[in-house]
Amino acid sequence: MKINLDAGDVATFTKTLSESDVYLFAGITGDLSPNHINEEYGKTTSYGGRIAHGMLVLSLSSACSTMIQARSGQACVSYGYDKVRFTAGVLLGDTLTVTYRIDEVDDEAAKTYASIQIHNQRGELCAVATHILKFFDAPLG
Repeated sequence: MKINLDAGDVATFTKTLSESDVYLFAGITGDLSPNHINEEYGKTTSYGGRIAHGMLVLSLSSACSTMIQARSGQACVSYGYDKVRFTAGVLLGDTLTVTYRIDEVDDEAAKTYASIQIHNQRGELCAVATHILKFFDAPLG
């Protein structure tokens, strides 16, 4: 299958994480760790306040994979994430920018491999991962 993307294609997404984002994510996942929902506890940590869930931070990359899918004009699904690392805490109110770069297009396996880097407004790298998209022959809805 020929995938309509090239290595080097990039999508970006920027969002400020709010208190409501963190509380909604905590409620949905059941992850009520004091790291995320207890400001007084957060002040006692090396972060100096509450931090967002790592998986919430990583989930922002879904916006970029959707942009990439739209650019390809082809149907695909997330095949998974590899090499996920959370390299810095994300404080409530931080503005994050996701950079999603296609590193490899494997037409034979109908997959793309993309590097994800998520930086905060201070330029600190907060999360990295490799994302795999699996393409298939179906209409793009």
